[in-house]
Amino acid sequence: MGNLEAICISAEKGTVKQPVSSAILREAWGIEGDAHAGEWHRQISLLAAESIDEVRKVLPELEYGMFGENLVTRGIDLPRLQVGERLQVGDNVLLEVTQIGKECHNGGCVIQQATGDCIMPREGIFCKVLVGGEVVPGNSVSVL
Repeated sequence: MGNLEAICISAEKGTVKQPVSSAILREAWGIEGDAHAGEWHRQISLLAAESIDEVRKVLPELEYGMFGENLVTRGIDLPRLQVGERLQVGDNVLLEVTQIGKECHNGGCVIQQATGDCIMPREGIFCKVLVGGEVVPGNSVSVL
């Protein structure tokens, strides 16, 4: 079992997401107030804190949300998950993995330009919300 380390949202697409202290995940929609929420298969993006820690060895100033991730987890091997697997966040929220990775925009994000690499295409995952609810950093995260 892992835990939820951070929650990040942005009001507009194409901007860096900012950490928030809590969020409401709506079934079949995503995070309320996040520009990427909607009726599609990439309602929530997740990235492992361990993956971000590796990039911080090159870019120590890296903040959560800079990869465009909504949820940052610790203790879950996200890149090993498969489409169709489910994650429970806290007591109520249920997510289903719908996509592994995503290409960076415009031939490379700012992080790829600075380091020559971006982890989101390999290690980021996308989910749809099956059961909604409120999430806060520190919530448990488990693969079902």
